[in-house]
Amino acid sequence: MKGYGQFCPVAKAAEVLGERWTLLVVRELLCGSRHFNDLRRGVPLMSPTLLSQRLKQLERAGIIEREPDRQNKQGMAYQLTAAGHELTPVVMMLGNWGQRWARSDLKREDLDPALLMWDMHRRLNTEKLPAQRTVLQFEFRDVNSAKRFWWLVIKRDEVDVCMKRPGYDVDVQITTRLKTLAAVWIGDVRLRDAIKEGQIELQGPSQLTHQLDSWLALSTFANIKPATRA
Repeated sequence: MKGYGQFCPVAKAAEVLGERWTLLVVRELLCGSRHFNDLRRGVPLMSPTLLSQRLKQLERAGIIEREPDRQNKQGMAYQLTAAGHELTPVVMMLGNWGQRWARSDLKREDLDPALLMWDMHRRLNTEKLPAQRTVLQFEFRDVNSAKRFWWLVIKRDEVDVCMKRPGYDVDVQITTRLKTLAAVWIGDVRLRDAIKEGQIELQGPSQLTHQLDSWLALSTFANIKPATRA
């Protein structure tokens, strides 16, 4: 991007991080995504070409580095440098500020089941789930057929997100509206209230459904209360 023509450190930082999507790519890297396809799932509306450009810019800025992928010898993985890791409190404070001051009613254009499932799969408390494979099925009543059903397949500490039936028996079925689950995830609606009021319907063994709030952790920012405006 074009520079600001200032020596101010804030201006210099903005020249590196201020372009569209850049901070969201950094967010995904801080959340643990290291591969191109995983990064894409965290920014589903970003084109692959633009993602490649932003990754190259972050590499030139010394925020990330590429290294051979240990899982795929022909592929590459992205690793945050010390400079990249130092952005952790910056991103967290932006999230806290956004939850306090930029919070608004969820709009349809802000809702994406793919992103919600991707976010949720990283926050599952797998230690509270059975050691054997557990399959969760989500049905969003207000979403078209292509993205209506989603599955999370959990085995120990591994969680896979599936858009197609994974071929295993479903242990817990969760039926709701996309807006409802997003509101619960971000902390606007209490999970237990949504269940009690029938906005979220659960089917499955009681040892799983009754403990839903112990293994289904919410957004990192869910407990941040909105600021009171004068």
